[in-house]
Amino acid sequence: MRETRIPDFALVVLVGASGSGKSTFARTHFKPTEIVSSDVCRGIVADDENDQSATGPAFDLVHVIIDKRLAARRLTVVDATNVRAEDRRHYVTLARRHHALPVALVFDVGEAVCHERNANRPDRQFGPHVVRNHTRSIRRGLRGLQKEGYRHVHVFRSAEEMDQTVVLREPLWTDRRVETGAFDIIGDVHGCGDELEALLAELGYAVRFDGDGEARTCTVTPPDGRRAVFVGDLVDRGPRTPDVLRLVMGMVAAGTGFCVRGNHDEKLLKWMNGRKVKIAHGLAESIAQLEAEPEPFRNAVRAFLDGLISHYWLDEGRLAVAHAGLKETMIGRASGAIRSFSMFGETTGETDEFGLPVRHNWAADYRGPVQIAYGHTPVPEADWLNRTICLDTGCVFGGKLTALRWPERELVSVPAARVYAEPVRPLHGPGEALSAQAAADDLLDIEDVSGKRIVETRLAKTVTILEDQATPALETMVRFAINPKWLVYLPPTMSPSATSERSGLLEHPDEAFGYFAHENSGTVVCEEKHMGSRAVLVVCRDAEMARERFGVTTGETGAVHTRTGRPFFPDRETSEAILARLRAAVESAGWWDRFETGWLLLDAEIMPWSAKARSLIADQYAGVASAARSSLSDMAQAMAAVDARGIDTGGAPSRIGDRLERAERFAAAYRHYCWPVRSLDDYRIAPFQLLATEGAVHADRDHAWHMQTLAELAAGDDPVIMATAHRIVDLADAGAIEAATEWWTDMTSAGGEGMVVKPMIPISRGSKGLIQPALKCRGPEYLRIIYGPEYDLPGNLDRLRRRGLGRKRSLAIREFALGYEALHRFVAREPLRRVHECVFGVLALESEPVDPRL
Repeated sequence: MRETRIPDFALVVLVGASGSGKSTFARTHFKPTEIVSSDVCRGIVADDENDQSATGPAFDLVHVIIDKRLAARRLTVVDATNVRAEDRRHYVTLARRHHALPVALVFDVGEAVCHERNANRPDRQFGPHVVRNHTRSIRRGLRGLQKEGYRHVHVFRSAEEMDQTVVLREPLWTDRRVETGAFDIIGDVHGCGDELEALLAELGYAVRFDGDGEARTCTVTPPDGRRAVFVGDLVDRGPRTPDVLRLVMGMVAAGTGFCVRGNHDEKLLKWMNGRKVKIAHGLAESIAQLEAEPEPFRNAVRAFLDGLISHYWLDEGRLAVAHAGLKETMIGRASGAIRSFSMFGETTGETDEFGLPVRHNWAADYRGPVQIAYGHTPVPEADWLNRTICLDTGCVFGGKLTALRWPERELVSVPAARVYAEPVRPLHGPGEALSAQAAADDLLDIEDVSGKRIVETRLAKTVTILEDQATPALETMVRFAINPKWLVYLPPTMSPSATSERSGLLEHPDEAFGYFAHENSGTVVCEEKHMGSRAVLVVCRDAEMARERFGVTTGETGAVHTRTGRPFFPDRETSEAILARLRAAVESAGWWDRFETGWLLLDAEIMPWSAKARSLIADQYAGVASAARSSLSDMAQAMAAVDARGIDTGGAPSRIGDRLERAERFAAAYRHYCWPVRSLDDYRIAPFQLLATEGAVHADRDHAWHMQTLAELAAGDDPVIMATAHRIVDLADAGAIEAATEWWTDMTSAGGEGMVVKPMIPISRGSKGLIQPALKCRGPEYLRIIYGPEYDLPGNLDRLRRRGLGRKRSLAIREFALGYEALHRFVAREPLRRVHECVFGVLALESEPVDPRL
């Protein structure tokens, strides 16, 4: 069998006369989806694959499909005759645009074979001149295919060769996705051998140099399961360039290391190959050191540097390593443009005040899912920016040598022993700046949240946000939201329990317990539902932590916002005063040290209800109550006068009296949740979930842990912070269910809102996926506020029992998944736009047409 090897990412152009067997060969060796056929496209645009008048539009479609596939890094096969150079030229242009390798498969099987095959195809009855012209064109252009830009050319000269061929796909040199971690990615060494040895020792590698001169060798033994990856610029400026090269060359040869080529490595290679280069930027030191080495070693160095590639794509596609950086469209591809960008980056054409070129900050624009480690431009501290990190911390300039442990994402550094070279641009700028990510997050891009979006989450796979949902959410964010840097989480909506069939009741604990028992939850937690306003509290240890972790530079120490992202309190002073009370409780509980954090995120209820809903109460509830009592009192008096005259009223006075009594109960119901706020001491804050702290998302801890932990905040003498009453219920224990039901009855009879029933494990799955994270079960008098004074009249109650909960429950699940994803992204220090994708999604879903009373 003949082996035909092609890159697994390439634009494969089939070249052959009509009837040469191209299409049959393509169907044999490639997926149907990989083949872009001019005949098929002609049929698409003209309903006839042989309609030559549709050739122009058909090839327009061919080019569009090729463009889209190559953009997605998909191998693509062009099935057309492609016998003329002018026909093939556009394919090379398309391939270069997407850094794909153009490959030509030429079918030069002779006219006789083509005529024989065409004779058996009624739709291909061309004159013999067509095949003759095709064959002549192929042979004239065969030698020029590589000059046209085709990197690989394979020629088949007979039908037998075609039949005996096996097409083998080979990954590009840059594509090492099969190489999985763990890795230790090391920044620019620049000949700093002492620091490199120290860093490797810190990382757990054993380094041993033996011998001198030609006999000098280096052996590196890595920790089990770990390998080193060097971002290039091994040479220049530092005192031990030859030893650095020995060490890295030995690791690469032993399979315990990888290395990409840096711009300094490239320049040294050019000098070693006898090319004219400018001896500057430390090259003189490398030359002097290498000239003192034996010739066999210099030859080995030349071969090693010549074999270095532009970048590596590693760890199942999660990680890429390059010297100067890498655009998303370059990852795992190969071209001269990629090689140049990977070594030198991209400049704006300007120079700064030090006479150095101004580099385009490609990382600020990066939006890809692959995380990229690079070096090249010295920075004081390695810092993540949009899933990229620069590991050149200026060791040769007196900074430090830094490594990134992957996949742990831990940074390990050793300080430089001394300044080996003075930098032209100071390594440390004046003053203290924000982190690279915080600085980039100062400018939010509307493109990151507008239009239809499909958000990938850990819990619900994907959540779709439609464009008509995004528009009102965007307006809310722009007009009403707090500083977006505080918006790292919005809580989900909550569905009520299923409708109760008990007399006079719309909701009852039986249905909530029944739902979770059906979903095999086993144990639930029943929490008192406070009648206040939902709030998210971001509490920082101090303003410096707010600056460092959230990028907020206005002196705030946290934020208190509603579940729609609006400021909870009308003024900053009140918010800061509340945060100070919470911070004191956190310090008293020892949480900063316990959780090793400088910030925390709480989900809570703030009371009284009237503190946030004053206008709603005055304009709606109080008005309804006043109008109802006034009108019904007048009606009762009129009916009493009629009844006194002996006129039969058909029981109207009794009915009116009953309605008046319901109106009085309505007024009493909402007043229970209102009281005047004259000072901070009049507020009540009931946190019920510790969502996250530095390095940890706690939203998946069981709810008993949250209740016990948060009770510590209320253990002090601050009246503002209160614990949430709760019950743990084993759903297999009828007595426990009865006791919890009685607790609910007593609580709601005394004017309480009701309770929230949650599965003990917040993230629980049933037969159809995620189950509800919580169900609210509200008391009859609270529901009077929601549905109106007369909601429990028999006719009204029957109608309300037909309410549908499907849309509400679907919404709760999707918002829960988005909120949980937002927490994980923030804790992982992902770009704020990635966090906002989820937070904004929750806000957008709130525009769904769901009955607000549910």
